[in-house]
Amino acid sequence: MKTLIPRNKYLPLFSQFIDNEIIKVIVGQRRVGKSYFTQQLMTYLQECKSEVNIIYINMELFEFSTINTAEDLVNYVNQKSTNKNNVLFIDEIQEIKEFERAVRHFFSQNYDIYITGSNSSLLSGELATMLTGRYIQFKINPLDFNEFCEFHKLQPVQETLNQFIKFGGMPYLKNIDLQNEDAVFVYLKNIYQTILLKDVVARYNLKNVDFLERLVLFLADNLGSIVSAKKISDFLKSQNMKISNSVVLNYLQYIDNAFFINKTQRYDIQGKRFLEIGEKFYFTDVGIRNSLVGFKPQDMNKILENVVFSHLISQNYSVSIGKLHDLEIDFIAKKNNTKIYVQVAYLLSDEKTIEREFGNLLKINDNFPKYVVSYDQFQFDNYKGISHVTLLNFLRQKI
Repeated sequence: MKTLIPRNKYLPLFSQFIDNEIIKVIVGQRRVGKSYFTQQLMTYLQECKSEVNIIYINMELFEFSTINTAEDLVNYVNQKSTNKNNVLFIDEIQEIKEFERAVRHFFSQNYDIYITGSNSSLLSGELATMLTGRYIQFKINPLDFNEFCEFHKLQPVQETLNQFIKFGGMPYLKNIDLQNEDAVFVYLKNIYQTILLKDVVARYNLKNVDFLERLVLFLADNLGSIVSAKKISDFLKSQNMKISNSVVLNYLQYIDNAFFINKTQRYDIQGKRFLEIGEKFYFTDVGIRNSLVGFKPQDMNKILENVVFSHLISQNYSVSIGKLHDLEIDFIAKKNNTKIYVQVAYLLSDEKTIEREFGNLLKINDNFPKYVVSYDQFQFDNYKGISHVTLLNFLRQKI
C-alpha cells in the first residue's frame, strides 16, 4: 500500500465545508495530485465522522470504464448507497457525458459531493447554471518549494533549490531518483503528451496537432515574454505554417483550460486598467517546460520568473504584470485587501542591475510592500525602503 504524503496546506480549506450543502470541486493540471488529495480527504472524513459511506469513482481506472453517461453514474452510485451519510468522490468527472445531470440529482438527495477535473471549463455548463451558489472550487497546484523538500526528504538549501528550479513540483517525482535527469525528463514529457492528447486534442477534437505542439514550444521558448496572436502567427509564417489569429487564440485558450499554462494580463498602474493586447504565459510546472526545450543557463531569468509566479499562485494571489509608463513591473500580486509588487532578477551583480530592478519599484507611488527577488545566496540591505529577498528565502516563507 502506498504511503500518502499529506498536502496539509489544502486540508484546512476543505474542512470548513464538510457536510455543508455545497459541492466541492477540485481542479488542476493532470498529475498534480488531485486523486491523492481526495484520498487524503477520504481518510480525514473517516477519522472525524463515526459513520460515513464513501463512494469513490476514479474515471482513469479500468474498473470504472463502464460509466460513460449520467445514467451509468446514477445506476452505479445507487448500488453503493446507504440510507444516510453518503459521500461521493468522482475523479476526472469530465470523462462522463452529461455528468452535470447526475451531480444535480445527487445534490438533491443530500449527498456530500467532491468532484475533480483537469479542465477549467468543467463548470461552464449546466452544473454552473443550475447550481449557482451551491458549489465552491479549489485549485490544486504542483508542489511548492517547502512541499518539494518534504516529499523528497531534502533540506531547504541552495542545492535543493537548484533541483526544484530544474525539475519543478510534480508530486510523482518523489519516486524517481533526481540524480537521474534523463528519467525525470522522460516522465515529465509523458505528462505533457497525456495533457495534450487527453485534455486538449481529444476534448476539443483538434486536427492540427503539429501546430499545437509548435505553439507549446513557442510558449516555452518565449517564457515570460509579451505574446500576442499576431506575434505567434508571424513566427509560424516564418516556419511556412499559416494560421489565423483567431485559431491561435482558440488554441491558446484550450491549453490554458487544461491548466497547462497560465495566461497573465498586463495592468496599467497609472491608468488603473488591464490592457487588452499582449499577455504573458507561464507554465503551471516549470519542470515540464524544461523537459521540452532544455534547461539552459541563458534562460535563467525567465525560468526564475516562472518559479516566482508559480509560488505567488500557490499562495492564493491573483497575479498580473505591471506596466508603468515605459517600465515593466514583473508581478503585481493581490489577495483579499493586500497587494505586493515583485521584481525578479537572476543576480544583482552590478550597480546598473541594482538600480534598474529597485528603480522600477521606486517609481510606484503607493505604500504596498515591494520586493526584489534574486538568485543571489546572500541577502542585501533594503534599498531605499524596498526589500531584497533571496529566491531561497522567498520560496520558504509565507508572504
